[in-house]
Amino acid sequence: MARLSVVVPAHRIQGYLRECLESTLTQSFTDLELIVVDDCSQDAGGAIAAEYAERDPRVQLVRLDARAGQGGARNAGAERARGEFLLFLDGDDLLLPGALDAIDRRLRERDVDVLFFDHDRIDWWENVRGSGDALDGDPLALTPAAWNRVFRRSFWTAHQLRFTSGTEPYEDVVPVHSATLLAGDRVAVLPRACVRWRKRRGGSVATVPGRHHFAAVARYEELFTGAPEATAAVFPYAVEHLLGVLADPHRIRPADRAEFFRAAARLYRAHRPDGFEARTERQRALATGSYAAFQALRTANGRIEEARSALRRRKRKLRATVMKLAYRTDRRRSLDPHLAVYGAYWNRGLSCNPLAVYEKARELAPHIRGVWVVSSRHKGKVPAGVEYVIEGSRRYWQVMARATYLVNNSSFPGGFVKRRGQVYLQTHHGTPLKKMGLDQRRYPAGTHGISFQKVLDHTDQWDLSLSANPHSTEVWERVYPSTYEALEVGYPRNDVYFGASAEDVARIRAELGIADGRTVLLYAPTHRDYQKGFLPRLDLERFARVLGEDFVVLVRAHYFYGADAGLDAHPQLIDVTSHARVEELCLAADALVTDYSSLMFDYACLDRPIVTYAPDWQAYRLARGAYFDLLSGRPGETPGAVATSEEELHFLFQAEAWDTAGTTELRRAFRARFCPYDDGRAAERVVRRLFLTEGQARS
Repeated sequence: MARLSVVVPAHRIQGYLRECLESTLTQSFTDLELIVVDDCSQDAGGAIAAEYAERDPRVQLVRLDARAGQGGARNAGAERARGEFLLFLDGDDLLLPGALDAIDRRLRERDVDVLFFDHDRIDWWENVRGSGDALDGDPLALTPAAWNRVFRRSFWTAHQLRFTSGTEPYEDVVPVHSATLLAGDRVAVLPRACVRWRKRRGGSVATVPGRHHFAAVARYEELFTGAPEATAAVFPYAVEHLLGVLADPHRIRPADRAEFFRAAARLYRAHRPDGFEARTERQRALATGSYAAFQALRTANGRIEEARSALRRRKRKLRATVMKLAYRTDRRRSLDPHLAVYGAYWNRGLSCNPLAVYEKARELAPHIRGVWVVSSRHKGKVPAGVEYVIEGSRRYWQVMARATYLVNNSSFPGGFVKRRGQVYLQTHHGTPLKKMGLDQRRYPAGTHGISFQKVLDHTDQWDLSLSANPHSTEVWERVYPSTYEALEVGYPRNDVYFGASAEDVARIRAELGIADGRTVLLYAPTHRDYQKGFLPRLDLERFARVLGEDFVVLVRAHYFYGADAGLDAHPQLIDVTSHARVEELCLAADALVTDYSSLMFDYACLDRPIVTYAPDWQAYRLARGAYFDLLSGRPGETPGAVATSEEELHFLFQAEAWDTAGTTELRRAFRARFCPYDDGRAAERVVRRLFLTEGQARS
């Protein structure tokens, strides 16, 4: 029997679940079982838990047949548990290093039924602060949560303790208070933070405003009615808890405050113990049942917050006044149900996933008129017959005001305001190896000029977030937290790899000036945030000489560096930086040589060799961060042969070690992990979901 059972409910937390499970399984204390309860989650949470259960015998996966909510999922996990003690951990929270060792030591010091411990809190900005709980006081005053205490399992089952089932919050109020009272003096305290509680942006129901927070009143009503003997002890803390919920703008909306106050006041009057005296002005207002008196108190004590609110209102008003008058006028007009606006790479022209969606829409949804947003600097790249507008122009504001559909792999410029009824598809432009979104905050070399608040504001505009693989879905959900729907259909820009013929490849090679019979390498290094300009970390002329005349190297600099890679003329080197479609370059290449470019994930669709040349991997990882170790040599992380110096790279090709049975197996695993949805029909799936599905979600 394990010493400790850790129960983790999982529902729509795929972006955080791995970190939660890792924080448990990597504890120095190992005498545990980890029970993950898949509460009918429609994301990859169940698959993630199954992956851990397959590789670690301490992990069990429980799949529920019907949605039970956080409380019901915990109950199911507790029923499966066989450990001596129970610890409940939410799937988006973390166990801090050394936590279980400290808990076990304290449990061995005292023979108790309930052990309380401290926690800290982290928000989506990664600001960490203390809990505010006083562990040297009454345990009933602690945050009434399942995850800041440990229960002896025999005690839990003997008293038939259960969480409230269903999807409403505050499911832990009744059992945690009941357990505290039933344990009597068989309790102990561990004065250290063991859990890091995460406040997710737009995340759990407990941190999103709405009427579901009325459940707090219902839970205390349930406790006081079912266990009247608990009322005298819990009542003071219940009152403060409810007043705290009422005061929190992230829980109770202004329109619901009066009703919530009256519900709390009814509870107060119905269950006030004999001898209880209101100690604060807020409690006295609640005792009278007068919301007007409570509001007057809020007004008197809330002048600072009101001043802050007024400042925010003035800023919003200022932003509104600078918005173009024409744009405001156009936004009053009805949306055009047949208009879609496309953008790619900050208005650099037609490319990537938006282009593939645009082309497929012309085929399957000809009633949709597509208009591209381009910068004045790049308008020359727009093919004849394609309708476009220049960013910031009068026409730009007109189409942005009236388009029903918005498709981009980056963002639309100039203070665009998304209207109700518009549907925004964010396609992204690569599978993340380097840290992205909110994860970039830890890497200042890659955050120059970035406003993370603007990043979040932009994320809030999305309705659909395109994903090429489960890894991307998990990362996007965490680093771009909002309420969009993940569209896991593969990358439309990769469809061309499945439909291209040998004739297409021959045509592209001929257009690039490649002679028949040559082996073609595409060298495509990525951008360095800490380096200005394109500087090949490879002596290309020397590399060409090593390869010999049978090879041709296509050299493509990252788009951030512009069209001139600064290459010297050489018959075996072809500068393709300005080539419009990288997909054609991939089709032309027999193998890819790259470092950290997301192009490797797309190229894997072709099932051709990928060589990683990464002489500055440690510097890059320190400066930019990475989600996995590209050079580990592990299947699913390394796509093929690896070189960390020019000499190693030369040897790979001289010894013909760049394409072997071993590299083929690595490529197979890499492709399985990162290209599971790509089959040549991703653009079709997107078009049918976006333009041809009735009742698609709009905000």
